[in-house]
Amino acid sequence: MALIAREWMGSRHGATTSFDDLFLREYGRVVAVAQRVLGDSAEAEDVAQDVFCSFYGKHPPDAPYAAAWLHRAASHTALNVVRGRRRRQQREAGEALAEARSGALQPESLDPLHSLERAEERREVRAALARLPEKSAAILALRYSGLSYTEVATALGVNTNQIGTLLRRAEAALRKEMHDETPS
Repeated sequence: MALIAREWMGSRHGATTSFDDLFLREYGRVVAVAQRVLGDSAEAEDVAQDVFCSFYGKHPPDAPYAAAWLHRAASHTALNVVRGRRRRQQREAGEALAEARSGALQPESLDPLHSLERAEERREVRAALARLPEKSAAILALRYSGLSYTEVATALGVNTNQIGTLLRRAEAALRKEMHDETPS
């Protein structure tokens, strides 16, 4: 984070602006939201960069909604990355199946069982999260990224008193989605 912040500020010829302050204040949280959804720190930093660039071009840095906008945009952008990844995996799986049928594919060596199971669980959770309604997925991503109820409420534009209920419903929907997609 510090390197990116220095590069950003250095590219601005050392001038400290309100956008620099916003960037330094919110970068860690924006990355954390994206990291929670994606499970990959490099991708999370890419999402954060996209979010800040998008905000910079469209909004004043001292806007009262800046932090909420950034958090919401991070969750939505990260979910779009997950959805795109899922589409790519489906496409690649279809291509691999076609190669296997043609005899061009060699058997791959297996990773240790534990690592494989953990990777599969993470994939299933991310896939189920991507199938949830956008608001449910966003509340889960924001809350489990470490944001408080108040910060989640601000990001989603709802009353803080609603967050507990919305979170429980989103968790139930995720559990149901996970159960419905699990082979019996």
